[in-house]
Amino acid sequence: MPTLSWIIERLLVKPTEGTLTDVVITADWRCNGIETIGTGDDAKTYSGTCYGSASFAPPSGSVFTPYLDLKPEQILGWVFAGGVDQKAIELNVTQQIADQINPPVVCLPNPWLPPVMIVPPMLPQVEPVLVADQPVSADIAA
Repeated sequence: MPTLSWIIERLLVKPTEGTLTDVVITADWRCNGIETIGTGDDAKTYSGTCYGSASFAPPSGSVFTPYLDLKPEQILGWVFAGGVDQKAIELNVTQQIADQINPPVVCLPNPWLPPVMIVPPMLPQVEPVLVADQPVSADIAA
């Protein structure tokens, strides 16, 4: 089962809204998933992601949290309350990972073509040869 995490990546803020300052009107969110299959050198990690934005109406009444007091959990609560289906997004990310582990569709070579063998070219092995040049008069000490 993948490990899922929700992140608030960016907040769009109105500097003033009536008597309020720094009012969040949009949050950009991301749900990431990661799963590692196997251990050691055989381990393979798969990941999935889903992202979006949620916009909010300015707060009404006395319910307002100053910008510096906001926490990701509070903003995610607004995101989910505003219509982002948390369960559906998490299922989407989980399915992305499952499809990587067990692809539902694969691309096979055309059966009427001979298989392509990719073999690295063999380079001839050459023994290095040291060639001593005749000393030039400038190289000989006087």
